[in-house]
Amino acid sequence: MEKEKVALVAGSTGLVGKELIEILLKSPNYKKVISFVRRSSGLKHKKLEERVISFDSMKLLPHEEVDDVFCCLGTTIKIAKTREAFKKVDFDYPIQLAKLGKEHGATQYLIISAMGANSNSRFFYSRVKGDVEEALKAMHFSLLHIFRPSLLLGEREEFRLGEKAGELFSRVIRPVMVGKLRKYQSIAGKQVAYGMYQAANQPAQMGISIYESDHIQQF
Repeated sequence: MEKEKVALVAGSTGLVGKELIEILLKSPNYKKVISFVRRSSGLKHKKLEERVISFDSMKLLPHEEVDDVFCCLGTTIKIAKTREAFKKVDFDYPIQLAKLGKEHGATQYLIISAMGANSNSRFFYSRVKGDVEEALKAMHFSLLHIFRPSLLLGEREEFRLGEKAGELFSRVIRPVMVGKLRKYQSIAGKQVAYGMYQAANQPAQMGISIYESDHIQQF
């Protein structure tokens, strides 16, 4: 019987993160779930250790060990206000989290990136997403899982007008998004969370795995 694992999650109050937390807490594969949050979610569970922190100074206790690190952090330039603030959330924090995880024994790192992530992109958003992917690859985790969902569906804490409009449009055109177009289909945040959980608990395949929306839907 495999040992019960310890998960470290950042971004657990977001669209995907809150679904992921529920899945991890119900799973017999995890004995403890450490959740880094800016403010308490109010969620209580015997396996959950929710820690209200500043993401500028993420820390674990010296003796703590973790197995799987899940990064569900992300924002938009509109919410962040500046490119610098956006990069802090979507690049700096995920890399700091990865370093912390490695220092405490983590062998798996799972992150939500974005469709079109490319460090050579002329679009700032896609370039930052590509940069964080490349930086994580250079850290040589035993297993690195990169999720590139299309438009995420679900209820967020903050209202995003552009995403709501896109969600309505995507629901209309979804039936014709088949074949090679399937990876552009919108996808539920809950489905992405389930995909992350499944990827972390499948038979070990060393190296880097990248999942587009159509792949995520197959979990």
